[in-house]
Amino acid sequence: QVQLVESGGGLVQPGGSLRLSCAASRSIFSINVMGWYRQPPGKQRELVATSGRSTNYVDSVKGRFTISRDNAKNTVYLQMNSLKPEDTAVYYCNAKVVTNLGLNDYWGQGTQVTVSS
Repeated sequence: QVQLVESGGGLVQPGGSLRLSCAASRSIFSINVMGWYRQPPGKQRELVATSGRSTNYVDSVKGRFTISRDNAKNTVYLQMNSLKPEDTAVYYCNAKVVTNLGLNDYWGQGTQVTVSS
């Protein structure tokens, strides 16, 4: 079991920056993949970035967002720069843990990011 708690969302003007944090209830060192997803208003949840053996980003955030892990703090971050109105969404932290029984997905409660002037 992994509990995830996001923080750091809020209202920001276009071109601004925010850093989201995701605190895990256990060591993330052994978690296979940590990631961030988002759900814009009226749309489906989509992948933003993942950090596992490699780091991956959706094309729309490449060069603007950076995912990082601090294993000592059991925390994953999403640094978001040059924010655009289309980045407005609820952002969710995700942990994927592979066991001998299969893949387990864990989600945080989400944090709202609103980009508007």
